[in-house]
Amino acid sequence: MTYLVTGGAGFIGSHLCETLLQRGERVIAFDNFNDYYSPERKRRNVARLLDHPNFVLWEGDLRDPASLLALFEQHRPSHVAHLAGMANPRYSLQYPALYSAVNVEGSVNVWQAAINYGIQAFVQASTSSVYGLAPTPWHEELATDRPLSPYAATKKAAELLAYTFHYQTQIPTRVVRFFTVYGPKGRPDMTPTIFVEAMRKQEPIVLYNGGVDVYRDWTYVDDIVSGVIAVLDSDRTFDIFNLGNSTPVMLRSFIDTLQAITGLNAIIEAKPLSSADPPITFADTTKAQQLLGWKPTTDIEDGLERYWHWYKTEYDC
Repeated sequence: MTYLVTGGAGFIGSHLCETLLQRGERVIAFDNFNDYYSPERKRRNVARLLDHPNFVLWEGDLRDPASLLALFEQHRPSHVAHLAGMANPRYSLQYPALYSAVNVEGSVNVWQAAINYGIQAFVQASTSSVYGLAPTPWHEELATDRPLSPYAATKKAAELLAYTFHYQTQIPTRVVRFFTVYGPKGRPDMTPTIFVEAMRKQEPIVLYNGGVDVYRDWTYVDDIVSGVIAVLDSDRTFDIFNLGNSTPVMLRSFIDTLQAITGLNAIIEAKPLSSADPPITFADTTKAQQLLGWKPTTDIEDGLERYWHWYKTEYDC
């Protein structure tokens, strides 16, 4: 099998590429190495894969259909894991047109190439942000038509397009909604790195509501990747799956755990919660457990220990 992983040099994508290679698959990583965060950081994510005989790195942009068509013509992937896109709900408030161009139009371009070359299965990465302010725990049958940010709205639009293309082509398609992913190679704009950087510099950490009554369903990256693999291997014709830890952690407790693991002290600055963020994320993963045999295995303490070990190596501290 040949797997195309869009966003393959990113946080989750690079982990997925490694796992697929370990089980003997051929992998093409597609990435544009944009400057949303350091391109060099993303190149380090895949540096050790470049000499693997079954790995191909293809530099291109989702907004360039010619690049995608050339990739499909040359490498003929059998499966697509479409992970690429613009992330960060708050950033999307400033640049909604960019999010639409990448997350919606870019997804259409991936789909068009996939349809032209008759792939066997398509997996669309989405986000827990599509649930907005719905009552928790969030299950896949809840309405997701009240997104709080352009990011969430564009990811929901991509989900709808995925169903439409599936309906028209009968290509087996699965949507995966990720819940607050963290771990080694995490982006520098993600909470663990922002917090640790501030703690190292003894600068204030902004905690919405002071970290009280704000909960996130932290999900370790290896658990996310095992879920994506389970979905890729699934025989579902079309389905949507939550991939989360199902154990929301209060933000203040998260900080306390991070302090205990790192030995660093946090200086807290309380601010109101952003309008782009819900007060709680909480995955109901019953469906993934029943239909995929998937469940997360990494608790927050173990996951943060692994993250801290990686961070110290990455930042030489």
